[in-house]
Amino acid sequence: MEGDVTNVNRKCSAVTGSARKLKDNAADWHNLMLRWEKLNDEGFVVAGNIVNARRSSGEAEGSSRDLVVGNSGLQEECEKLEDVVDKMAAIVAKMERLMASQRGLVDLEEFQFGPQGRKVPLFHSWNAKDFASSCAILLQSFTSELRLKRVLLREVAHSVNSDLSLVYLSCWLHQPLVPARARLALEAVLLETGQRHLPV
Repeated sequence: MEGDVTNVNRKCSAVTGSARKLKDNAADWHNLMLRWEKLNDEGFVVAGNIVNARRSSGEAEGSSRDLVVGNSGLQEECEKLEDVVDKMAAIVAKMERLMASQRGLVDLEEFQFGPQGRKVPLFHSWNAKDFASSCAILLQSFTSELRLKRVLLREVAHSVNSDLSLVYLSCWLHQPLVPARARLALEAVLLETGQRHLPV
């Protein structure tokens, strides 16, 4: 196993210029997506707590003291969920910077090699434009999902309908605006840069 890591490090150190930057960007995309997934799981737990607190408050309507206690706990959970969404927004901002870097590499390649870019692929078969188009799929997906998360943040604590609350939770968990093609785009980027390997 140690030999494998050494070989990978040796290969990484041999990559320079645009290829090095693209390889680093691919690793950054991967790390940002892992952080996003962790936050998504954390947010789902918090959103579940909010839904449960709303139910408890509704059941305790007869006691104003219990309702105040419930609302205090509800406010705390809402603040936690807002913090999660803020951290997700920071991730999307980093993705936007990565995308700007990808576009900058495309511009550089066009400046150096003309409108068609370089003739020889940077890794296996892709040029800088191929990387940029795959990463654009990622950025668009997570930007859209962040907008949905903000809507869910606003709505989840105010829903009086139990079924609708469960729909909100489901939307949070399953991330409908991050389609399978976004995850496939990341895998393709990692495969192309040699950071993922096809099983033999």
